[in-house]
Amino acid sequence: MTDQKPSQNAVMPLPQPTKTARFVAPEQWDDQIWLENPIFAELTTLFPLASCTDFPNVMALDNWRQQFRPEFRPELPVRFVDNELLAADGRYYEAFIYHTRQVPTRYPNWHDLFGALIWCLFPQTKKLLNQLHIREIELHGASIRTALRNKLTLLDECGVLILYRQQQANVVEMLRQHQWQHAFVSQRHCWFGQGNNPGVTAMMFGHANYEMATRPFIGLTGKMLAMVVPDDFFSQSLRQRIDFIDTALSEQIANQGIFGDPLQLTPLPLLGVPGWFFANEQPDFYQNSAYFRPKRITKIQD
Repeated sequence: MTDQKPSQNAVMPLPQPTKTARFVAPEQWDDQIWLENPIFAELTTLFPLASCTDFPNVMALDNWRQQFRPEFRPELPVRFVDNELLAADGRYYEAFIYHTRQVPTRYPNWHDLFGALIWCLFPQTKKLLNQLHIREIELHGASIRTALRNKLTLLDECGVLILYRQQQANVVEMLRQHQWQHAFVSQRHCWFGQGNNPGVTAMMFGHANYEMATRPFIGLTGKMLAMVVPDDFFSQSLRQRIDFIDTALSEQIANQGIFGDPLQLTPLPLLGVPGWFFANEQPDFYQNSAYFRPKRITKIQD
């Protein structure tokens, strides 16, 4: 969904998933990450990540937030603070954000870096998710993980927005049915950046997805949330598209009960998204059925 592509480097060999391996992010800052994986192209277009020589601290992140959204809207602003404030405060993470408008941020930490950047991009939606967490906590207590809170967390950590014109609803259905060859290969020309008349694209929302993409592996999967966009969406600038997404997504969550829709938050192999991984430019990449899995058929008992 970016307006520019990073320069293509040699494709890195990918580790295969195992049943016991646990993902571990790089221990040190690595500026090559931004060049080697186009999944970060939106972020490097909007924030000076590629020019950083170390993790940006909370002061730098707060400066980026103010530069990205200089307009003052009293109902939205949060600021990033050192995670030690949360430890000293004693409140639950979501409650601390809700009552203080401060987002505890560990440093140096990939997960919290990407979390802060998502707050910069989608403040309305992030604020709403926080409010919904608090409402559930007030109803059921902090120790009870309700179905809604689980879905809020799933979107927050692993969500991938599939944005499509109504004419490309068939591509979304292919993704939901795990028809990966059709969606990613046969219909590749419909994807943003792959043809002259795009009608579908992906935008990362879950910050845990970004963290795991620092060391991409076969098996890297997000949860898809599909949204219809207007016909002129793909002719807008990246910033305009992000602003539209934030407003539309927050409205749909607030008014349309999308977390009750079983067609939302279905699996999406992230490295298969056109334009997100260099190796998927070759159709053979999609032949790996251990990654691009067919849809499981649930048998109905008599």
